[in-house]
Amino acid sequence: MGYVMGYAERNVWTGLVASVAGVAVYAAIVLPQLGDRPVAEIDWQWPMIFCVAGALVAAIVASIVWGIAAGMRDPETEHRADVRDRDIERMGDRVGQAFSVIGGLVALALAMVGGEAFWIGNAIFAGFFLTATIGSVARLVAYRRGLA
Repeated sequence: MGYVMGYAERNVWTGLVASVAGVAVYAAIVLPQLGDRPVAEIDWQWPMIFCVAGALVAAIVASIVWGIAAGMRDPETEHRADVRDRDIERMGDRVGQAFSVIGGLVALALAMVGGEAFWIGNAIFAGFFLTATIGSVARLVAYRRGLA
């Protein structure tokens, strides 16, 4: 029997794919506006809200569907997180956390110099995205190679 992906690892994958897709959709909506108009006139707030919410809903739905499929395929396999999963989760949080801080510091610096709300909001958004993405990649590496 090949590699059986556990519950927590499946959730990392669904979150990673959904967040990358959400940011790609957001970028496809917002980036073309940069060439057409001043940043103060760019419609970015609602696209950001919808893309974040959409990515969150997509990750939840995908996780549920994948979990049901995995449960039907391997009904005897344990589908709960264990100690290793919790250790990997904490490590991924530590790895990714720095990018939230960096995004916040960039946003703070932009606010201090009177930067446009567009750049401040997107700095925070980028920090959150990088936190989730890099933390997820670190988790996936740990699942495949171990924590040590």
